[in-house]
Amino acid sequence: MTATTDADLKQFRRLLEQSERIVVFTGAGISTESGIPDFRSPGGLWSRMKPIMFDDFISSDAIRQESWRRRFSGERTLENAEPNRGHRAVAHLVDQGKALAVITQNVDNLHQRSGIPADKVIELHGNAHYATCLACGIRYELDDLRTQFETTGHVAPCSACGGIIKTATISFGQSMPEVEMRRAEEATLACDLFIAIGSSLQVYPAAGFPQVAARRGVPLVILNREETPQDHLATVVLQREIGDTLGAALGVN
Repeated sequence: MTATTDADLKQFRRLLEQSERIVVFTGAGISTESGIPDFRSPGGLWSRMKPIMFDDFISSDAIRQESWRRRFSGERTLENAEPNRGHRAVAHLVDQGKALAVITQNVDNLHQRSGIPADKVIELHGNAHYATCLACGIRYELDDLRTQFETTGHVAPCSACGGIIKTATISFGQSMPEVEMRRAEEATLACDLFIAIGSSLQVYPAAGFPQVAARRGVPLVILNREETPQDHLATVVLQREIGDTLGAALGVN
């Protein structure tokens, strides 16, 4: 583990002060302090149950219903989570007008709930707080689908067109959203500081954006509790607690 010094934190503060077109890139680590487990960590969801592939979800009604059973069983961790100090600090950057965009790998909606306008949040992996029809795009609220599933044991096809309803997240094997990927690239090419927060920086194509910024010569700050394979590209590496570090750097409680 690389030691983080007070000098590193001071350099981070200087970069924040000097920059006017910041891109913030967030992964699961920023939300663990809100009680949302990292899917990949030991004890995380994927260590307890195998992820459902997109093609399997599409081809099998039984697998679709298993997906809904998983979504509606157990504790309502996502629904009950609240933004933490890290989310509030990122929102402060946006509110100051210093951040172009927040690119996130997370599906928990906590950036929006922290006060960041939805049009400033680029969700590369979608949003788990609602569902859509894959055919016609109509939106479905999860509370309504939960009631249907608990009453009938089944989530029916789209009432408008008969298409398949799915949570608005990007599953394994599903194509990345073209509009969001394009927006993320445009923001990365326009930024003067790129801050990667709470991401292992191993999941592609999302993890390619910090590399794009670094290749442009833009300062790259990586804030994560553990080492990442991109630490060697960074101007500053901060291996610290995320909420406390961001809050202290930006004066946010």
